[in-house]
Amino acid sequence: MSIEPPETTVSPSESFPEGSPEGSASAPSRRTFIATTAVGGAVVAGGLIGGPSVFGAEAADAATQAPPSSRVSVTVNGQRHTVAVDNRTSLLDLLREHLGLTGSKKGCNAGACGACTVLVDGHRVNSCLTLAVRLDGAEVTTIEGLAKGERLHPLQQAFIDQDAFQCGYCTSGQIMSGVGCIDEGHTGSPEEIREFMSGNLCRCGCYVKIVRAVEQTARGK
Repeated sequence: MSIEPPETTVSPSESFPEGSPEGSASAPSRRTFIATTAVGGAVVAGGLIGGPSVFGAEAADAATQAPPSSRVSVTVNGQRHTVAVDNRTSLLDLLREHLGLTGSKKGCNAGACGACTVLVDGHRVNSCLTLAVRLDGAEVTTIEGLAKGERLHPLQQAFIDQDAFQCGYCTSGQIMSGVGCIDEGHTGSPEEIREFMSGNLCRCGCYVKIVRAVEQTARGK
């Protein structure tokens, strides 16, 4: 004996009450309406995706425009250099990326740690915050320019004598800042040295020995 339910046929007029839109002869069926809507939506979406984009054209134009650049002539450690650089290039990147002088370290890159300290016309500066294009004609001294051949600068030797470094990452900036501090005459006391070198940070905590190295050099000057 079969238990399958009897097959029934329901006409559109029976599915939808008479007078409803679906029950009218001229109204499309639900399936036809969904299919038509889907196809139409795909066509519209395809037109939006495949069509030309004003924003894309603007981005392409911006990408093809080269950033403004300038030629800069600076004397670094006694040697004259003339280079073309992006106007946004910092002195630190000029030294490291263009001239291959990697002794000046990029620490915070925000002027807070002092690892990038160099001398510009005899004054201490954070090279990461100094635009290279503003230094045309300037004289720059980096850690590579302190020694005279095999003879170390007195402060470099003092750092060795006082064991004033551990990891060494901040050492070049500390030494350059110390040289500037001595030349400026701010070595009257350990407190004065600490005050005028407060912009140079040492994560290893060698501050006491750094101050002693600066004092040793200042006394022998």
